Amino acid sequence: MSQEFYETMAAWDGDAVIVRHDAPTDAWIFIALHDSTLGRPTGGTRMKVYPSLTDGLVDAQRLAEGMTYKWAGVDLPLGGGKAVIAIPRPLDEDTKQGLFRRYGRFLESLKGAYATGADLGTGPQAMVIIAEETRWVVGTAQNEGVSRDPGPFTAHGVFLGIGRTMESLHGSTSLEGRSILVEGLGGVGAPLSRALAAAGAQLILADLDAAKAESMAKELAGRAIPLADVVSTACDIYAPCAIGATLNSRSIPRLAAKAVAGSANNQLAEAEDADRLHQRGILYAPDYIINAGGAMAIHLIQEEGLDDDGIMDRVEIIGRTLQSIFAEATAEGISPLAVARRQVEKLLESRRAG
Repeated sequence: MSQEFYETMAAWDGDAVIVRHDAPTDAWIFIALHDSTLGRPTGGTRMKVYPSLTDGLVDAQRLAEGMTYKWAGVDLPLGGGKAVIAIPRPLDEDTKQGLFRRYGRFLESLKGAYATGADLGTGPQAMVIIAEETRWVVGTAQNEGVSRDPGPFTAHGVFLGIGRTMESLHGSTSLEGRSILVEGLGGVGAPLSRALAAAGAQLILADLDAAKAESMAKELAGRAIPLADVVSTACDIYAPCAIGATLNSRSIPRLAAKAVAGSANNQLAEAEDADRLHQRGILYAPDYIINAGGAMAIHLIQEEGLDDDGIMDRVEIIGRTLQSIFAEATAEGISPLAVARRQVEKLLESRRAG
């Protein structure tokens, strides 16, 4: 471990980070437990190749903090946590399955300190395998051997949030003729794009897989652009639905969108980026509010047994919450993120005092 790794661990203000090495794959597992004020720390398990172990640790910590704010932002009784499996290289399917089983047994040994669900690099089928080894997987019907995909519920919440963002910009939630740039056409970006097209939006699509972007653009009567052109392309709303930290001190001065409203976690590289957007007059829908639909779904499936229609109805709180945040931010002349953080911190302080 490098000195930077230890300094990153020491500087974090969360509750704990649990670290485990998986010898058969040389993967490192980081389970970051940020805050348990509202309940058991709960979040997805992300698996990917990171440039360094410190990058994996930082990702787990930032995402765990985001989960604290996400659960509190939609007032669900869960705490903030996130797991990262930092693999040294892409793994074949058999090797992945072995890793998932060992990871499941590791979760079980923690006796409920953390509960998890699908995320980037894992997905519903991985959760089924993990759930065979532990009871601490949410959003999975273990006796049926299936796991629900949270992507469509996340997409629905983002769709509602985009409508409220448009309302704040133009006075109406109508998307007819409005230009929306969706970056990332995976489990959330693809269903979101189809919903936007059905609502009459003019789509601009970008993806790491340029052929996928071209194909979806043809399907949805939109246009595809290279990833390199995303920041500088003029549009009403930029919807980042892939990796985080696309909004930073370098990209924000060049950003040609009027607003940002997407599903990616940790869209801001640092907290000051919210002020940079505000200073440029670019409206920002706080990521942990607008992308909470999938996280809500895994809880509602597990705890309340809701079907898809029931979950979609509950996800509508996202649109109402954003409407309130935008109104308060406009009245006070501050960033929507500042309003969202203030609301969440007030709730957490109240619960701690109680």
